Amino acid sequence: MSRTSSTISVPDLSGKLAVVTGASDGVGLGLATRLAGAGAEVVLPVRNRRKGEAAVARIRQQHPRAAVSLRDLDLSSLDSVAALGATLRGEDRPIHLLVNNAGVMTPPDRQSTADGFELQFGSNHLGHFALVSHLLPLLRAGHARVTAQISIAANQNAINWDDLNWQRSYRGGRAYSQSKIAFGLFGLELDRRSRAAGWGISSNLAHPGIAPTSLLAARPELGRARDTAGVRIIRALSARGLIVGTLETAPLPALLAATTPDAGGRFYGPSGFGHLGGAPAEQDLYSRLRSEDDARRIWEISEELTRCAFPAAAGTSR
Repeated sequence: MSRTSSTISVPDLSGKLAVVTGASDGVGLGLATRLAGAGAEVVLPVRNRRKGEAAVARIRQQHPRAAVSLRDLDLSSLDSVAALGATLRGEDRPIHLLVNNAGVMTPPDRQSTADGFELQFGSNHLGHFALVSHLLPLLRAGHARVTAQISIAANQNAINWDDLNWQRSYRGGRAYSQSKIAFGLFGLELDRRSRAAGWGISSNLAHPGIAPTSLLAARPELGRARDTAGVRIIRALSARGLIVGTLETAPLPALLAATTPDAGGRFYGPSGFGHLGGAPAEQDLYSRLRSEDDARRIWEISEELTRCAFPAAAGTSR
């Protein structure tokens, strides 16, 4: 499998079931399209059915024989996450690939999930934490590869341990970094606990670099009526092939993380200048993701907050 070109070859995924969150547009849609093109049956859990149906149509434009379907999911609601888990467990099909890609980024004002968590922490991290918990029997049955899509923001700021929900003083960028650091720590701890307990799951991390996705675009539901200056600059640089990536290259690190035969606990991202764009490659872990104590701590807090308990692994506390 190439790690040097701007694209990668994907192994034959016929007979595999893949679940990709956040696949109604952007990086997630690119990922789902590549997985479907390699023969995987792809499930797209979406919050907006209209956008989801448009995504399915786009995938089938490229791959007319693709097996792709929608399910309902709102990661900002633990009830919705539990409902998706129940639906998929009821279908009783092993899941071979789970790409936890969906996310929200920097609402200008603090917003809360249906369960009262700060929106970014609740959706980007806790929602996916709960999803993996609910899907664990299917992931184990499929000896699944789980991929956590983090961000270069996980190399900035820190977890606000004393105020995880940013109730005292909200700063959108710092809250976004926290959500991605927590999510990255969870992805690595999932791999460690799987190995310790024999769950048969491997877990890798990826980040897309910087690309002109919808994360910083106008999102009225997030209180952002217009595109940010940042996304306008990113679009201009991307269109000129300068520094940052494109919508075609941004999915590649997660695609590599999800399909490479390498073992779990690895981290993939773009290999270009500042890891902002370029061909996908394995990278060194960010300093904020290296503490196993922090990983255990966020795992235990997340179990408590979501009320989603994983089986105890040898050598871990509950």
